[in-house]
Amino acid sequence: MMKSRWLAMGAALAAAALAGFAVAAPTVLRASHQFPGGRGDVRDEMVQIIARDAKAAGVDLEVQVYPGASLFKPNEQWNALVNGQLDISSFPLDYASGKVRAFGATLMPGLVRSHERAARVNGSPFMKDIKAQIDKAGVIVLADAWLAGAIASKKACIRTPDDIKGLKVRSAGPTFAAMWQAAGASIVSIPSNEVYNALQTGVADATDTSTGSFVSFRIYEQVKCITAPGDNALWFMYEPVLMSKKAFSRLNRKQQDVLLAAGKKSEAYFAKEAKGLDDEMVKVFKDHKVEVVTLTPAEYQQWIKVAQRSSYDEFAKEVPDGKKLIDAALSVK
Repeated sequence: MMKSRWLAMGAALAAAALAGFAVAAPTVLRASHQFPGGRGDVRDEMVQIIARDAKAAGVDLEVQVYPGASLFKPNEQWNALVNGQLDISSFPLDYASGKVRAFGATLMPGLVRSHERAARVNGSPFMKDIKAQIDKAGVIVLADAWLAGAIASKKACIRTPDDIKGLKVRSAGPTFAAMWQAAGASIVSIPSNEVYNALQTGVADATDTSTGSFVSFRIYEQVKCITAPGDNALWFMYEPVLMSKKAFSRLNRKQQDVLLAAGKKSEAYFAKEAKGLDDEMVKVFKDHKVEVVTLTPAEYQQWIKVAQRSSYDEFAKEVPDGKKLIDAALSVK
């Protein structure tokens, strides 16, 4: 009798211990992105900052980071966030423009032009409209990020619309694709992590992408000339850290507050690094004997004229309030 009582007590204590362990087990979130991990890519580091701060906060929260498209393919991440299959991600919002056409405005030729203006755009009515549509879709923004970009070619330097005629160009999104196509290029549609192979195998002759991706994906090994942002950056892209509202709503208030604070820290880190990405790209490409050029104001205006009759016109026709959205971005002083 005594023995059975002790066994019962032991079983009860074991069950209590297991129950306590279950309560103490942290909530684990999955974060996915397409960029190289552990190689200094700032977008990976933005997500890693959030992961480190979440763990250090002592609120039973962990973020597991899956870099290099190891969990979801780049173009699958938006739907996964919306559906709650993925918790956190960093990718160009324009990748989701097939689902929410207005997002194409976040990768529109000539819309931002400089890092200083990008910072002002973040707090503008234009971005309030964009974030309202992100929220409506079931996603929230943890950290803002605007990356400058460039265009590089295996053939020769691309300065004016005439220079791109006849080239097979990989484009990051439909608005730039429309402009390149209007200037006489044919378009190759692949994500940035596939650009290296496309250039190497001749599938593409040229590519646009962010300055960070030009370095992270070693594009300098495949091209002869790159048109860097300089003072007349044609290419800027909004690439925030995003979180599924379904995942966020499952967290308690302390966990939510930790993630929001970590997102602000991540955003501040990126703001300090943004211009440095451009400078690093120029140095790395020059070190690898790639010619580096920038657009003059006159060359920049030639591209804007092409964009206005292609990207801008198409966006205004296809997107409800598309012209209003473009005008709102251009009105930021």
